[in-house]
Amino acid sequence: MKRNAPALVLLLAACSSGTAQQPPPAAPTPAAATAKAAEPTAFPSTYKPRASQPTLIRNATVLTAAGPMLRNASVLMRDGRIVEVGTNISAPADAIVVDGTGKWVTPGIIDTHSHIGVYPAPGIAAQQDGNEMTDPVTAQVWAEHSVWPHDPQFILALAGGITTAQLLPGSGNLIGGRGVTIKNVPARTVQEMKFPGAPYGLKMACGENPKRVYGSRGRAPSTSMGNMAGYRMAFIRAQKYRDDMAKWRAEGADPAKRPQRDLQLESLAGVLDGEILVHNHCYRGDEMVQMIDLAREFDFRITSFHHAVEAYKIRDYLVQNDICASMWADWWGFKIEAYDGIEENIPLVHESGGCAIVHSDDAQGIQRLNQEAAKAMGAGIEAGIRLTYEDAIRWLTINPARALGIADVTGSLEPGKMADVVVWSADPFSVYARAEKVYIDGALIYDRNDPRFQPKSDFMLGVTREVMQ
Repeated sequence: MKRNAPALVLLLAACSSGTAQQPPPAAPTPAAATAKAAEPTAFPSTYKPRASQPTLIRNATVLTAAGPMLRNASVLMRDGRIVEVGTNISAPADAIVVDGTGKWVTPGIIDTHSHIGVYPAPGIAAQQDGNEMTDPVTAQVWAEHSVWPHDPQFILALAGGITTAQLLPGSGNLIGGRGVTIKNVPARTVQEMKFPGAPYGLKMACGENPKRVYGSRGRAPSTSMGNMAGYRMAFIRAQKYRDDMAKWRAEGADPAKRPQRDLQLESLAGVLDGEILVHNHCYRGDEMVQMIDLAREFDFRITSFHHAVEAYKIRDYLVQNDICASMWADWWGFKIEAYDGIEENIPLVHESGGCAIVHSDDAQGIQRLNQEAAKAMGAGIEAGIRLTYEDAIRWLTINPARALGIADVTGSLEPGKMADVVVWSADPFSVYARAEKVYIDGALIYDRNDPRFQPKSDFMLGVTREVMQ
């Protein structure tokens, strides 16, 4: 049974604006290996974990995202890492002990699709920095160069249990540019927030947005076939660029003969080499399959389809091609390509064995992604799909980490992983639950009950003083 939720109006400035299988990426050939960028790392992460103390959270209900729910269990953190999770852990002599009686503990929530920082608050025209809509292909731009780290929305997201997020360009272009994955800590610069070692993501968009933006200007693309031609032409250029660079290196890398560096083609070549992950804004099932065919033509992988309101129609394709779907719980109907959304979308992708993710694409939604997951879980159970808390927590933590290429270091409460942890006041899938404590790399960054651990952006400090005078 199809049950559509009330229509929502999205800001156009952000994202509103025989089975073909995609094989796993082949091992790089010698030519491909020599084609990898030799440039020094630009804009490197300067993130450093905050100072932390050994901490034991005990007697809580623990959802690890890696196994069964544990009752009356404990989580031990030391030196920024998870040390032990279980029901019989003794407190080290030097540990801070947090009484988790009646509380729940989960990994930090990870949002694969956010625009906070690039569309900061206050939402005035001067700060609308997410869409470089000057050409259908702008792979050369990087979202991090638009991120304002003092955006108060980062702190609001932190209070909702968000420890990691991918900040993306908007979807006005066929290829909008690189996203950046951040640790959600107060910082002066975006480099201080950049998740160390996280691969870049490339934002692509299919469907209505690019053809509306450029068709209204009398330019290509103005049709879906124009969209596809635009992607293909861009990747044909990228193939040549990659081959030219590989040939130059194979012939000795003489600086005098070096091909002209091209930032746009450099990003696209990174996709072809598997170093940059593709995150594809796409709503309709048939268009997602066309994008899978595009990826097969140029031998790259799509990591995740975003929004994907018709993912339920092609969930077998997603499983066969190992593509995650980053979805809303119940947004639909705000444009025609979103009309066929159903509330069972996330549960159906999950039931099929797919990588289901709950994402926000919204500065308010990111503050309550736990409730969005609860809505999806409820819709699935009502439809007869067997779902558990262990399933739903994966939609918020380890599956997003997988899509972002960081699942080996975060996304679950397992020994050795980053101690990105949330202590909830109650069942996290209840509307009454609040994130009480948020740890990032073992450091207490937010505490709802202690003003010392309630960060405020410099911008809001200035606004608060002005209002009080």
